[in-house]
Amino acid sequence: MSKIDHSLFVANEQNPEGDFGLCPQCQSKLNIRRGKSGAFIGCSQFPNCDFSKPLHEYDNADVKIIEGSACPKCDSLLVIKKGRYGFFIGCSEFPDCDYIESKKQSDQEQVTCPLCKSGSIVKRANKFGKNFYPCDNYPKCQYALNYAPVNRTCPKCEWPIMQQKSAAGGTVLQCPQRSCHHKIKPEQKE
Repeated sequence: MSKIDHSLFVANEQNPEGDFGLCPQCQSKLNIRRGKSGAFIGCSQFPNCDFSKPLHEYDNADVKIIEGSACPKCDSLLVIKKGRYGFFIGCSEFPDCDYIESKKQSDQEQVTCPLCKSGSIVKRANKFGKNFYPCDNYPKCQYALNYAPVNRTCPKCEWPIMQQKSAAGGTVLQCPQRSCHHKIKPEQKE
């Protein structure tokens, strides 16, 4: 469960009094309440009034304005935003401008997708923060690995790439093919 930044709910530009308005059912004050599923906005007259709504409706998606930056599409300021899969840089004029700064390519060597042979294997993170390595031609190509790919042909089945795994004895290269799973040491010759 994600942590809630309660500083968003004190007096600020969007919420000048630090409150959440009045309950639409009984006109009492709304407060932050906590339940078994986490924090939410609820009526202060509970249990007489059972009105509630999710806390994320008040969450501020713009985290920080990047001073001196300019959107390449519309020349507006860029902001650091909090999205579904973590932080990213985007235009402050969203949804009028949909610019999102692309992730920087790592210094890691490019690995061509062995399935479609036109895409590259890229590093991505799922919504839980765990890394995986899919083809950048998704959804046309759905090839993906759980471990970092290496440009090295498997000596047993001759699959064009291997994946780097950490084991108790150190790092090993393993063939990603289910029918093979051949392992070698990284310094071992083919």
